[in-house]
Formats: sequence, C-alpha cells, structure tokens
Amino acid sequence: MKQIIHDITDRLRAVYPEDEARSMAWWIAEELTGKSRTQLQFECKFTNNFANMQEIIDRLLHFEPIQYIFGHTLWGGLDLKVTPATLIPRPETAELVERINARMANEQTVHVLDIGTGSGCIAIALKKAHPEWQVTGIDISSEAIEVAKENARRNQAEVDFHVADIFASDGEISGWMNKWYMANEQKTNEERVNDPTVNVIVSNPPYICEREKKDMRPNVLEYEPSTALFVPDDDPLMFYRRISSLRLGRHLFFEINESFAPEMKELLEKEGYTDIRITKDIYGKARVIECRMAE
Repeated sequence: MKQIIHDITDRLRAVYPEDEARSMAWWIAEELTGKSRTQLQFECKFTNNFANMQEIIDRLLHFEPIQYIFGHTLWGGLDLKVTPATLIPRPETAELVERINARMANEQTVHVLDIGTGSGCIAIALKKAHPEWQVTGIDISSEAIEVAKENARRNQAEVDFHVADIFASDGEISGWMNKWYMANEQKTNEERVNDPTVNVIVSNPPYICEREKKDMRPNVLEYEPSTALFVPDDDPLMFYRRISSLRLGRHLFFEINESFAPEMKELLEKEGYTDIRITKDIYGKARVIECRMAE
C-alpha cells in the first residue's frame, strides 16, 4: 500500500501541491477498497482491484474535483452528496455554523431559514446540532434542492427544502416564504414581545467578484456552478442587500467576501440592524458577519 500511495502521489504532483496530492492518494485508496486509512496502513497483503484508478487519476489531472468524482464529501461530521449542481462545502462555512451555534446556544424555539442552501450542508448541520429547531432551506436551483433533500435523508435530518427565488417581487414571494414573512409581520406588538420564537436567517450566497476569476484554480472555475460563486463587479453585495431588506429574521448570519467587510457593516446598519460582529476564518480573513434586528 505504501508504494501505491507513493505512485499516485507522484503522478498527481504534476498539478497539485505534494500534501494535497498525498491526501487525494489516500482518498482514492479508501474509496476503491472501502477501508479506512488506518486499516490500509496495517494491511499486510493487498489484493483489491485498482482497475478504475487510472481513470480517476486522469480526471484529477484535468482538475476535476475529487468530491465530484466520488460523488460525496465529508464535512462537519456529515457525509454529503455533491454534484456539479452544488458547491463543494468549505471549511470556512463550518465556521459559519459554529457562530450560529454559539450565538443561539441559549435559545430553545428557533426557526432557521438557509437562503441559497446548495447541498444543504448548513441547514442539515444546524438541525443535527439542534433537533428541536425548525430548519428550512431554499435555493433557486431545483437540482440543488434535490441534492439537499437526499443529504437530509442520508444524514437523518428533518429539514424542509424548497425551490424559491429571493429576487421575486415582494408581492409574489410564493408559498412557504410568504407564510414565513406574513407570520411575523401580522403579529401584534404584544404577540411579538411574548413570542419565544427566534427567526434566524443564514446565507452563504455568491460573493466572488468576476474580476477575481483570474486568481482562482481551474478545479473551481471549470467544474463548480458559477451561479453559486460569482457576482457582478459593479454590485458585489446584491444578495446581502436583498436578504437584509426582506427583514425575515431577528438574527442574520452571512458568509462574506473578506474584501467587503466594511461595506457589509455599513449596509446592515442602514437596514436597521445592530450588534454587528465580524469573525475571521482559520486563514485570518473576515469571513462571517452576524447581526440582529434593532428592537
């Protein structure tokens, strides 16, 4: 096995850093054998068929993400199906989930709306951490919603997923979204004061500017869905502006482009939100912004 890992790593080093190539080599071995790395390291004799290995390596050398090749990824303790219709969940998005868990730790009755849910990773992670919460995820892509539903089933999480467009006109926000909005707007002041429900909006929307494409790797540019990644250079905050203006939640949590943290803070202040906090990710970049609606 040691020689097999060495050979795969050596071939992948043509286009990947050595650490990443070695990690992929182990992933290939685990997928093709159905055994863990620990089992493989202590296997005395290895007889499994590696007939598909050449095809996998060739696809990786053409920058196809290994997560799409095998159709799933491990993220935040979840085994998630991923397809070219969904982004591959990133480590920094797990930090967004951690911030929600920390901020809302003392709340019991929580309704979460995950806008642009994609694979459903955020919604499912929150539901697994808080089974008592009501969690809903929406996405404009029907293909992404089907993936999210499958991920909820495979991870045994009761999450509602729906196809919806947040840029529909206010009067045409359909079905469940209209109910979500009106349920809050039609409450009397007394009902709002006595209602223990806390509505939380979370979103990891497209936030990479078109001009940033030149600095991105081919495995992202050529394979992941561009509509889930990019925003126009002249309106990079379009999704945040729309979501915050809908006033659907008492608390907002966003993953953001680190280049626009000051602009995001200003936008939320203008929309009437307070207690705005910005958290840096594991790479030291401003990545999560959270706030609450002013009383």
